[in-house]
Amino acid sequence: MEGQNSVKKDMNDLNTLKPKEVFGFFKEIADIPHGSKNTAAISDYLVGFAVKRGLKYRQDELGNVIIFKDGKGDSPVILQGHMDMVCEKEPGCNKDMSKEGLDLYIDGEELKAKGTTLGGDDGIAVAMALALLDSSDTELPPIEAIFTVDEEIGMLGAAAIDVSDIKSRTMINIDSEEEGVFTVSCAGGVVAKASLDIRRDTSSQLQGSENIYSIRVSRLIGGHSGIEIHKNRANAIVLLGRVLQRLRDDMGIRITDVKGGSKDNAIPVEAEAVIVTDGQADLIDSVIDGIREDIKKEYNTTDPDIEILCQPTESAGISGKESIAKLPPMTEDMTDKLIYMLTCLPNGIQRMSPDVDGLVQTSLNMGILNTEDKTVLTFCVRSSVASEKDMLKRRLKDMMHVIGGDIEFEGDYPGWQYRVDSPLRDVMREVYISQYKREPVIEAVHAGVECGFFADKLPGLDCVSIGPKLSEIHTFRESMNIPSVERTYRLVTETLKRLAK
Repeated sequence: MEGQNSVKKDMNDLNTLKPKEVFGFFKEIADIPHGSKNTAAISDYLVGFAVKRGLKYRQDELGNVIIFKDGKGDSPVILQGHMDMVCEKEPGCNKDMSKEGLDLYIDGEELKAKGTTLGGDDGIAVAMALALLDSSDTELPPIEAIFTVDEEIGMLGAAAIDVSDIKSRTMINIDSEEEGVFTVSCAGGVVAKASLDIRRDTSSQLQGSENIYSIRVSRLIGGHSGIEIHKNRANAIVLLGRVLQRLRDDMGIRITDVKGGSKDNAIPVEAEAVIVTDGQADLIDSVIDGIREDIKKEYNTTDPDIEILCQPTESAGISGKESIAKLPPMTEDMTDKLIYMLTCLPNGIQRMSPDVDGLVQTSLNMGILNTEDKTVLTFCVRSSVASEKDMLKRRLKDMMHVIGGDIEFEGDYPGWQYRVDSPLRDVMREVYISQYKREPVIEAVHAGVECGFFADKLPGLDCVSIGPKLSEIHTFRESMNIPSVERTYRLVTETLKRLAK
C-alpha cells in the first residue's frame, strides 16, 4: 500500500488529497510566512477570505481575526485555533522562514515540509475552519471562528482578544495533536526570565588563543516542553551546565560566553559555551571524554545520538558575538554563579498529578540561554494547580536572589478547569463512537491551550480540544497524518450538525 511504501510525492499532489477543501486551504496557508510575531500577512489573508465571501469579520490591532457566518438555528458554535507556527529548521537548511513559504511534500500517509517545521500546529485548525466557513452545507449551525496570533510565544493573542461580541458558549478548539483524544482541561503557565549581570576579568592572563575552547552539546531529540516533558528527554542547556561544572571542578576554567535553545516552550537540542583554561589544557580531552561517557549512558534510550564536542578555537566561537580576542573571560565568581544557574535551578517534572493517572501536574523547562550584558535563562513554567505554579515562581525568585540575580515573569495565563457536566463532550463522544466504533480518550494536558483564556473570558464556556495526528511538532521532523485529517474533519462536521438547533 502507498502508506507502507513511504513514497515521496511532489507537493502538486496535494491537489489529490482529501478532504480537498481542507488541504487546499492548508496549502494556501503554508505559502504565507506565519511564524510567531510575523502574522500580519496571514491575518490579512483571513480578512480577505471573509471579504470575498461577504462574511462579517473583525480584526484587532494585534491581528486576531474573528469571522462570523450564519447557519441553521440560532445557537452558534465557536471554532478556534491559532494562526502562528513555530519556525524551526534542519541544520543546513537555508530557507528564510520569515519571508518564504513552506515546501510541502507527501511521504506515504504523512504530510511534511522540506527541512522545516510543517505548521500543522496550528495551520490545520485554520484550514478546517475556513473549509467550514466556505461550505454551502445548510445543516451547519452559525459559526463564530476565532483565529488568534502568537499562541506559540505565550498565547498573546488569546490573552488580549476582545470577545464581548461572541454569543456562543460552546467551543471546539482544534489545537491537539493526538487523534481520538478529547482534551478537556489544561495547565496554566508563565514565562520566567532569570538574569544575572556579567562581570569580566579584564586583568585575566587566560586570553591566549591556545587556551580558548568551544564546548558544544548537540543532536538531542528535543520536543514540546509540555506534552513531551514526561518522556525525560535530555535538555541541552542542562547538559552544558554539567559539562562546565565538571571542567571547573576537575581542571579549572572560566566561561566567556554561552548560548542555547531558541524557544521557551521547546526542549533545547543544542547549547554552546566558549571557555578559557587555567593552563591545564592537556587535561581537557580526558575530562570531556569522561562526562561524555556518563551522559551518553544516561540518555542512551531517549537521546541516543547526543554529541559533546570540545574544540580549540582562535575565533569568536559563538556566531554573532564579539571576537574572543577582545572579550575577557568572566570572573571566577561569575563563572561559579553561571554554573549554579545551569545546574541548580530546577528543570523538568516537579510533581505528577495525584488525581489523574499519568498527568504531569507541575513542571518547568530551561528553554533559552543567552549572554550579552547579562546572562538570561528563560523558563516555561507550567502547572494545573495555581498554587504550585506560584510556588515555583517564588522558588526561582529566592534562588536567584541568593546569587544576586533577578527574575521577571511574563505571559502568565490561566488553566482550564475540567467540567463534570459537558453537553459538547457528550455529543462529540456519541459522534466519535459512531464513526470510530470505540470510545475516545478523555484527558487533561500538561501544556498551554488557549481554551484557558476563553474559559476565563466567556463564563460557562463548554469546550473540547481535538485535532488530527501530528508527530514531533516544534521540530523540523514534524509531520501530519493525512487520513487522520479526513477523519477529524468528518468528526467536527458531524458534531456541528448535531449541535445545530
